[in-house]
Amino acid sequence: MSGHDEEWGEHDEAAPGDEHAGGSGFKEIQIYLLGLLLAVGLTVASFWIAGSDLVWGPGIPAALLALAVAQIGVHLVFFLHITSGPENTNNTLALAFGVLIVLLVVVGSVWIMAHLNHNMMPMDQLMKMQK
Repeated sequence: MSGHDEEWGEHDEAAPGDEHAGGSGFKEIQIYLLGLLLAVGLTVASFWIAGSDLVWGPGIPAALLALAVAQIGVHLVFFLHITSGPENTNNTLALAFGVLIVLLVVVGSVWIMAHLNHNMMPMDQLMKMQK
């Protein structure tokens, strides 16, 4: 075994997105096809759950959220190659920063929309101004 193999372990034990997994082009295509199959399966499952009576009505949003989180995980690992390995620390930090920015924008937008009514002129005064 070379030093590279000892550091990262056997190629078969590597995560799907691990850059040090090596392997042939055929192995990489298999990983992408597996990711595609999982992504399509999760998408079809989402549409099926939304259109069927399998899940109790109020539980449908929770089921769709769970499938969406699984879909995000599939895309991160199989297509964006973000894994928990030490060489992916910068990618993981960039992803976390991006998620933070998106959350700030969404939470800020919801907060502003929730407080719009408070900052608006009462309807009776607005009607008096239009006359």
